Amino acid sequence: MEAEADAEANDKWEGKVSARLTKASADQIWPLFKDFFNFHKWFPSLATSYGVHGTNGEPGCIRFCSGFSIPSNDGDKPPVSWSKERLVGVDEAEHRLSYEIVDSNIGFNSYVSTFEILPIDGHDHHHHDCVIEWSFTVDPVDGWVLDDLVGKYQVGLQRLSQRMEDAFANLE
Repeated sequence: MEAEADAEANDKWEGKVSARLTKASADQIWPLFKDFFNFHKWFPSLATSYGVHGTNGEPGCIRFCSGFSIPSNDGDKPPVSWSKERLVGVDEAEHRLSYEIVDSNIGFNSYVSTFEILPIDGHDHHHHDCVIEWSFTVDPVDGWVLDDLVGKYQVGLQRLSQRMEDAFANLE
C-alpha cells in the first residue's frame, strides 16, 4: 500500500502506561473505573468531575472534568483546565472502558483513552494482583512532546493506583 503524502499530518500520538497493584484485584478495582462521574476521588490532579449527561457508567454518558495537571494554553494566568469526556465503550468481561474528549480547553483533539484492568494470578489463592493499563491516542498537541505527555500519564497512573490500593489495603 502506498503511503499518502499527507500521512505525516495525520500521525496520531499514541501512548500506553501501566501500573501493577499487589493489594487489590481486578474485580475490586473495576467498579472504581466504572464510577465514571466520580473519577476525581481517585485521580489526584483532578479537582472535580461530575456527570452532565446520561447515566453514570453507561456508554454515551458524559462527565465534566476540571483541574487537570495539563495546563490549557489560553492566557498567561493559569486558567482552570477542563474537558468534557464521553464514555464510549464498556466491556465488563474484559474490565475495559474507553472514553473520548468531546470538548476541552487543553488542545486535545481526536482524543480517545482506554483503561483496562488485567488480572494476574498470584501464587497464593487469596491474592490476585492486577495491572491497570492506560492507553490513549490524540492528535499531536501544541506545546507538548509526546514523551513528556506519556511521562505525565505514568505519574498520574502511579498516584491513581496508589490511592486505589490504599483504599483496599485498609480492608485487610
